Amino acid sequence: MTRPEAVTAARVLTYHAGRLTGREDAVAVEEPLELRVQDGDGSVTLAVTMRTPGHDRELVLGWLHAEGLLEAVTRLSVLRDTPNVVLIRGDPERLRAGARSGVTSAACGVCGSGSVERLSVWAAPPVWTAEPLAPEVLLGLPGRLRAAQPGFAATGGLHAAGLFTPAGDRLAAFEDVGRHNAVDKLVGWALERGQLPLTDRVLVTSSRAGFEIVQKAALAGIPVVLTVGAPSSLAVETATALNLTLIGFARADHFNVYAGAERLQP
Repeated sequence: MTRPEAVTAARVLTYHAGRLTGREDAVAVEEPLELRVQDGDGSVTLAVTMRTPGHDRELVLGWLHAEGLLEAVTRLSVLRDTPNVVLIRGDPERLRAGARSGVTSAACGVCGSGSVERLSVWAAPPVWTAEPLAPEVLLGLPGRLRAAQPGFAATGGLHAAGLFTPAGDRLAAFEDVGRHNAVDKLVGWALERGQLPLTDRVLVTSSRAGFEIVQKAALAGIPVVLTVGAPSSLAVETATALNLTLIGFARADHFNVYAGAERLQP
């Protein structure tokens, strides 16, 4: 679900076999997105996040859900005449009091905010009622996500998050320069379709698993997270505390299970 505005061209010099050759290369676009709250006759900045343009509504919905602020919102408007701005209408005081201030980079969706204890208050342990997951299905998920990454194929600079059924069917996938942004877009997509909590679903990311990935999965009710990279210690601690299945280093023939192994076939 990558849009054309997610990729741009840059002139580069490539060194190969002792020569520098000029050529045009594709690069992933990164731009700020300002979240403004309507306050009286004007508006104030709630937050600024770095992201890949496209699917801004889904991104903001997912972000608001992860922050626990969605109930304070009555309307979202992506401003067409003011690029990179989303206007939020709702309870200004509650929104300003609950949101993190400052700029959120594309690399970090938490930036020092939150803890396992705080998250445990927000999120109930995800429910899994399907049959145990087949390891061979899990091994195939990174490849199925990669097939939905045209932006990465063009640039090598975009992360992806995909939602899958226990049988391995891809329901949706989004790309972004920020791995947490891709997950927010995915959660926002599900929110608009009334699908939360996402029980009996598997979240697959093309990145490592930090705390923010597990946080967003738990808040969306996703019981299983699979990543191609390594999990952080806090991600493992959080997944264990919330009884969430966390799988890392997923490759063609192997993966590591860090928590919640009971959801897998023996």
